[in-house]
Order: sequence, then structure tokens, then C-alpha cells
Amino acid sequence: MVTRRFFLLSGSALIGAGGAWANAPAVSLRPQARALGLSVTTADGLKTVLQRAQLTGAVGCAVADVKTGLRLEAENGAAGLPPASVAKALTSLYALDTLGAEHRFQTRIMATGSVIGGVVKGDLILVGGGDPTLNTDHLAQLAKALKTAGVREVKGSFKLWDGSLPYVRTIDAGQPDHVGYSPAISGLSLNYNRVHFEWKRAGQAWAVTMDARTEKYRPEVAIARMKVMKRTTPVYTYTDRGGADHWTVANAALGKGGSRWLPVRRPTEYAGDVFRTMARAHGIVLSKPKVVKSLPQGKVLAQHSSATLSVMLRGMLKYSNNLMAEMIGMSATSAGGRRPGSLKASADAMNRWAAAKYNMRGTRLVDHSGLGEASRMTPNDLVGALVAARRGGQLKPLLKPFLMRDANGKVNKNHPIKVNAKTGTLNFVSGLGGFMTAADGTELAFAIFAADQGARSRIKRADRERPEGARGWNRKAKKMQQKLIERWGMVYGS
Repeated sequence: MVTRRFFLLSGSALIGAGGAWANAPAVSLRPQARALGLSVTTADGLKTVLQRAQLTGAVGCAVADVKTGLRLEAENGAAGLPPASVAKALTSLYALDTLGAEHRFQTRIMATGSVIGGVVKGDLILVGGGDPTLNTDHLAQLAKALKTAGVREVKGSFKLWDGSLPYVRTIDAGQPDHVGYSPAISGLSLNYNRVHFEWKRAGQAWAVTMDARTEKYRPEVAIARMKVMKRTTPVYTYTDRGGADHWTVANAALGKGGSRWLPVRRPTEYAGDVFRTMARAHGIVLSKPKVVKSLPQGKVLAQHSSATLSVMLRGMLKYSNNLMAEMIGMSATSAGGRRPGSLKASADAMNRWAAAKYNMRGTRLVDHSGLGEASRMTPNDLVGALVAARRGGQLKPLLKPFLMRDANGKVNKNHPIKVNAKTGTLNFVSGLGGFMTAADGTELAFAIFAADQGARSRIKRADRERPEGARGWNRKAKKMQQKLIERWGMVYGS
């Protein structure tokens, strides 16, 4: 079972395997509606539902019968719109196809010299294997395993290797510096590349800590530093200086105390910093770590294996973790034969794969998480891929239930339509794609994308965490999504 704690710690009208609409009907088919007690009537045509949503910007949607592949209905189905985190569903399919559901990521401790009498005669190397779920507890376990193996001392240097993946300073450069959902990426990452910032009032000042905490450990770090400044705005500033992340925070924003996770821009050094602390707790003193570009030959002294890819993907989709999507996506590209030079290069590789496997020729993603606003996906493309993937049976079990609501907005667990889907939300962007099962058991694949690009373009970079009007717009989009699902369940669930 995947929990949040785990991730803080650890025919003629068929859609074929290519995913294209093959000889689709020119107009939607209209089976007789069944009385399901839903709030949508047969008078509510697709365009009417969209118009009543009163959403500014553009909306596109498509729906198909999973069993037959029959295209049932679409509006702007060929329009390329930002998918937001719905892109993670495609990333999951890419990783499953390339890496396999049982794939595990390995993080190793290696020695370049012999171990004689408990002394490593060469260098000790922390080797990253692209594990996006590596956390402080895992490094503590590696340090303990090193001691159990008999190591007491290291004569050489302590080195770090992160070359399994390219370094990416931030997933989306358009995001504010301080948001934890756009951290740096490297082949050696820790705690989702976030550092825990905590502050407490101490007289007329504040006591602050920066640590790599889990529920079991709270090692303070030197790689990320915070200074409280006397000001009102900006709340945070960031500079990369002297080999460390330097942050400042406005005293007017602190109050009596609190905490938040901040992104790490030096993830390799962050992991090295924490492992050095954990090794010292076991009596093994290591020198200041050095990042190396090439991996020397050596003997593996300790190793940590991640959970299987299928388990990781279920968690990634449930919690919509951007770092996991990017690291897993780039690892899939590397496994395909060539290590990508950048995040966009890896996304381009996935685009080519999607076009070849599912005929997704209108999809152009710039990353694997959907955070980058330049990404585009068409509803037709996604529905075609979902129908083809459903036959393989791997994706639907990984998608979390989408909770339907009653007329008062409350979750209705007894709703006759059951949905498993991936949501996607950015400011003035909302997406939903996945599978729905009508009351009679008819299974449909659907995609709904909405975006107001004009409103997004007017948001200042500093205001992207909570821009004015975005929350209300997104609420309207989610209500529209439910209305569309209810319509499809009533009209085509027969």
C-alpha cells in the first residue's frame, strides 16, 4: 500500500493500437439515455454543458468506448492544450513500456580500494542511480550497512556521482524560486530535493533550522542556509553562492513560528552532506564530498533498492509528485539507449515514442510532469492512448479514484459512475483524463482539457503561487468536468 508517509520517507470505427480515430463517425452516436438519477438530462448537449460552465479560454474534450474503441463524442478534440499533471499518465505508460513494472532504482556505496582491517585504502563513493524516492532514512541504512560490513575508516576522499541523469536546476524556470514543486534534478536526489525550513520565535528574533528531516531523523544541513531579514516583501529571496543555497526570508511573514519545504538546487551535494552526517553517527569520518563527472571502478560495499516501478508510479500519480515524474521519465529515456542532455530532450524522446506507439501526433510535451506551460496535448491523442493502454491493463489500476460530488458539492461515495483518472491543475489550467464506468458497467476513456492562456500570461512570476482569480476559475473547471462525466455516463452507459 502506498501512503503519503511512504513518499515523504521513502472494427470500422475502432481506435487501433496506434491510438488514432480510425474512420470515426462524423457525428456523435446517441444511444437512448438511461435514467440514472443524475443531474444532466438529454437536453444537455455537449456544447450546452461547455457553455454553461462559463469558463474563459479554451476547452477540449473527447470520449470513447473502451471495449470497441468507438469514438462517441468530442469538442475541439484535435486542439493542443496544456495537460498540466495529466501528462504524468503518459509518463507512466512510457516508463512501464521502457523500464518495466518490476524495475528498481539502485543507490550504492562503492570503494575504489581494498578494505583492510576496516580501513578503505581508496575513495568512498556515493553512487546515485536515479531513485526519486531516496530519503534520509535510506542514507542512514546505507551508513549502518557500511559499518556492518566492517568499515571504520576511509583513507581516501569521499566522492559523489550523479551522472545517471543530467542536472536540471529547476523543472520550470517560470516558477518562483521558493516553491517546493519545482526543485532541481540530478541522478542523486534526496527527500524529493526539498529541505525543511522551520522557524520559532526567540525573544525579538527567530531561531531557524534547515534540515533533511524524516519522521525518524532530523540532520541539519550546511548546503542550504537561511537568514531572516527585516522587510515585508519579498517573502523569500534565493542566491547560489559559495557552493550552497542561500535563502533570506522576510521577518514580517514569520509570525510566532512555522515551517515549510523549500526546493534544493544542489541535490547531489545535499545527499552527500546528509550521508556524511549519518556515517559520522556510526563512527566513520568522511572528508568534505566532491562531485565527480565519471564513475571510477570499484567494489560495492552497500546498496539500497527502491520499491518497484509500479508501486512508485501509483504513488506518483496519487500525489502528483513532479520530481518523481521527471526522474522516472528521464530514466526511461536513458534506458531507451541514450542519456538525455536536458529535460526537454527527454520529453522530445517521449513525444516520439508516443507518436510511434499510440499515434499521438498532436502532443508536444516539454517535460514529464506537465509543469511546463509550453506543453501541449490533444484530447483525441490522450483518449486514443488510454483505449490502447487499457487493453494492456497496466495503467488503470495505478490511477486514483476521482471523487464525484452531489449537487451541494459534497463527495458522494454512492455515485453510480465510478472514475479512475489523473487530474491536472495549474493556474487557469485544468485537466482530467482516465476511465469511467457507467452504472450499467460500460467503460469509457475520456480526456478534458481547459486553459485560459491569456489569464496565465498576465500573472507575474512572483504571484504564481496564489494568483488572483485562479482558484475560482479552477473550481468552475472541476464542476464542468463532473457535468461532462455525468452526461457521458447517462447518454452512453446503455
